[in-house]
Amino acid sequence: MSQVLNPTDVKKIHNFSAGPGILPQEVFKQAAQAVLNYEGSGLSLMEMSHRSKEFIAVMDKAIALVKDLLQVPEGYQVLFLQGGASTQFTMVPCNLLPVNGKAAYINTGEWARKAAKEAKLYGQVDIIASSEDQNYNYIPKDYTIPTDAAYLHITTNNTIFGTQYKKDIDAPITVVADMSSDIFSRPVDVSKYGLIYAGAQKNMGPAGTTMVIVKEDLLGKAGRDIPTMLNYKTHIEKESMFNTPPVFPIYVSMLTMQWLKDNGGVAFAQKRNQEKFNILYTELESNPLFQPTAKKEDCSVMNLTFVLTKPELEEEFNAMQKEAGISGLKGHRSVGGYRASMYNAMGTDSVKALVEIMQALATKNG
Repeated sequence: MSQVLNPTDVKKIHNFSAGPGILPQEVFKQAAQAVLNYEGSGLSLMEMSHRSKEFIAVMDKAIALVKDLLQVPEGYQVLFLQGGASTQFTMVPCNLLPVNGKAAYINTGEWARKAAKEAKLYGQVDIIASSEDQNYNYIPKDYTIPTDAAYLHITTNNTIFGTQYKKDIDAPITVVADMSSDIFSRPVDVSKYGLIYAGAQKNMGPAGTTMVIVKEDLLGKAGRDIPTMLNYKTHIEKESMFNTPPVFPIYVSMLTMQWLKDNGGVAFAQKRNQEKFNILYTELESNPLFQPTAKKEDCSVMNLTFVLTKPELEEEFNAMQKEAGISGLKGHRSVGGYRASMYNAMGTDSVKALVEIMQALATKNG
């Protein structure tokens, strides 16, 4: 059997992975204890019934924390589902796009494009704006929202290309938002959305569960037979327990949300995330060896993408990352370059460690 290491004996790793992403150390410690012996029960949380009073309390607390952190108004339901955000690409139109109706989508990257593709299986989809013409390096702003569309779908943060909506969108129709990679990173006015969904593994918890906030009066109007597992009403009626839920991912997500609340909530997250972004972006602007890829006004605070201006230095820079304990900086395979994912749990120390090696590279090769 391999030796169990004390976390204090392990070299500090600065985890810039885009997802699954960094989580708070405090959460890891609590989760590790729950794996061995949940709250003195003698059982691991992972072997407890999902209908036990212990796990029902976990689910209730997770839902309550979502409502608290985002100030969810009356009339909305919070769900914890399975299948990732990719399943939501299907569930949204299946439930919200009426037969013979149409939906509007804004194409700001790979995940927005995939969401629109799935929606076309259920009705007409109008791509009312796209940033594909400039390799998705900006958020479109000049477009008209059709008032006869059932909903407008947006992807609030684009992990691959590093762009982000910086404020809630105002629209004359229902807005559906994929917030998988920036949920809880800033305050959100939930009342401006009909449905919000987010895979946990970017900024809320581990992979395995997907959080949905849906305005209940939007449901039951699509005019089609909806498969049981794809029907939001199924999961509302069964309180996210129609089938066995992903117990451990929901528990760790609950712990992460509690950590966020204890530290000041989404206002705290917004302030610290902006600080991290400012530190790194200032370096990108001043260091001649690096260049950001997204337009500054739309540059993601969560996923800051950049390239080397001298590609021949890539091997040297990668070696410096390894030496400094910097992990997960490589850009998405479809675009290359680098991507610094700075989710809520990351401290400014990790960003400063990255800036330090960027400056060292410039000093050596300037």
